[in-house]
Amino acid sequence: MGSLPITHWPENERPREKLTLSGPAALSAAELIAILISTGSGNESALDLGKNLLHTFGSLEDLSCASLAELENVRGIGPAKAVTIQAAFQLSRNLDQEIANKRLQYVREPSDVAGLFIPKLGHLKQEVFAIALLDSAGKYLHSEKITIGTLNASLVHPREVYKIAIRHSAASIILVHNHPSGQLSPSNEDLRVTKQLIETGKILDIPVQDHIIIADKKYISLREMGYM
Repeated sequence: MGSLPITHWPENERPREKLTLSGPAALSAAELIAILISTGSGNESALDLGKNLLHTFGSLEDLSCASLAELENVRGIGPAKAVTIQAAFQLSRNLDQEIANKRLQYVREPSDVAGLFIPKLGHLKQEVFAIALLDSAGKYLHSEKITIGTLNASLVHPREVYKIAIRHSAASIILVHNHPSGQLSPSNEDLRVTKQLIETGKILDIPVQDHIIIADKKYISLREMGYM
């Protein structure tokens, strides 16, 4: 439709009206973004901006991980539009977390825990170390973030980890952290931290069942890989 405002388009081609008539699944990602940001900028329509965002970041997944500053660097995207875009993607993650929490009752496989934490950690650009707490039957009790920053033995102190485990009367724990680099392989520091916490768990009789490393939407289990 060139540079014509969306209000001048045929009604069945306008994103809002198209959604009303055909449902959200009938819309492209760019059209859905256009509805979110509502208005265009200069000679560009909201749909032009949606297409430009997808082109700039390369994929919807990469767009979902963009910071406010990165979004505002795109022509036509100011603070209000950037905040709206981030809020929409976070709402989607919150939904994934809520569904995973409802479904997870007993931890049988590493994928059970990975499914809970990928929406929480997979998109982050800082390393976050967290734990999942289980009862004696393997029932999921609670999860909590411990530290934010580069993972090392000085930051992830056993005292902080097991203080939470004792508070919630956990019988065992699963360690979880993310790799913002996208690399799944455990570092030497990852293995040192794991070993330190395993040894502490033996003393307190609260064993470490596994250590899950997450990168984007993928994960590995150190137990499955033979490191534990």
